[in-house]
Amino acid sequence: MKNRNKTLVYLAGLLLLLVVGLSAQVAGEKIKTDEQLLQEAKVLIFDKKWEQAEQKLNELMSRYPQSPFYAQALFYKGKCLSEQKGKELQAWQTFEEFLKRPDKPEGLVEEARIASLDLAFALYKNGQTAFGQILTDSLNDSSRVIRYYAAFKLSYLDDKKIARKAVPVLKKLMVEEKDQELIDRAKIALLRISPESFQEIKDEPASGEYRQIKIRIYEKGKKAPAVSVNLPLALADLALQAMPEEDKKRIKQQGYDLDRLLSDLARSREKLVRIEADGDLIEIWIE
Repeated sequence: MKNRNKTLVYLAGLLLLLVVGLSAQVAGEKIKTDEQLLQEAKVLIFDKKWEQAEQKLNELMSRYPQSPFYAQALFYKGKCLSEQKGKELQAWQTFEEFLKRPDKPEGLVEEARIASLDLAFALYKNGQTAFGQILTDSLNDSSRVIRYYAAFKLSYLDDKKIARKAVPVLKKLMVEEKDQELIDRAKIALLRISPESFQEIKDEPASGEYRQIKIRIYEKGKKAPAVSVNLPLALADLALQAMPEEDKKRIKQQGYDLDRLLSDLARSREKLVRIEADGDLIEIWIE
């Protein structure tokens, strides 16, 4: 009987040691395990295996809700979701959850905010018009990067009533910024939204030896151009595509193909395209 009791005590002690040992092992590996899951997810993201990466991140957040890597996992989950068709709303919600966290890594904040704007734009285009307010609210953001990005995104909207809200930001950009490439992007965005805005802007020719495409649109009976744009030749295609739809139709009706028009103009410094229709005049040339 005594031997039996000794055996039971021995087995109980062995079991206790085993449980304690396993608990210590799990506790010791906790930080390594959540970090490992994050690193594995990053490798899958690099390989564009979005669904598999999302699963890794979900595992991390489910198993380790107090992990110091939880906020990063949210960011990368938002990235994975944004790459999967039909999950745009879930992706936007995930980025917004990330941005509300006090422990979010500051180095990821701007990228998350831009991704959130891209998703808001896509959702608005898909018929969820409430996201238009998110885009327009961003025009007043304290970050100029976010203000400019929101203005550029708004310029692509077909609804010009909401797109025009970006005009003041774009005009201010053209006055205050020194980066010529940024200024040129603002010009193209304005051309997409509101060509008449150029009547209020003095468009100075760029300095240097770069060739430029110049576009002037004169309305019937007016001597001053309604649109006056000077842009680097490298941006010529964007400039022509951003022209008002009515003017692009007039160019095509006169037998001009926009792609061929560019190649013809690029071969000569002298050639001037003049298109007259219904009393309006369009002039396009390269200097």
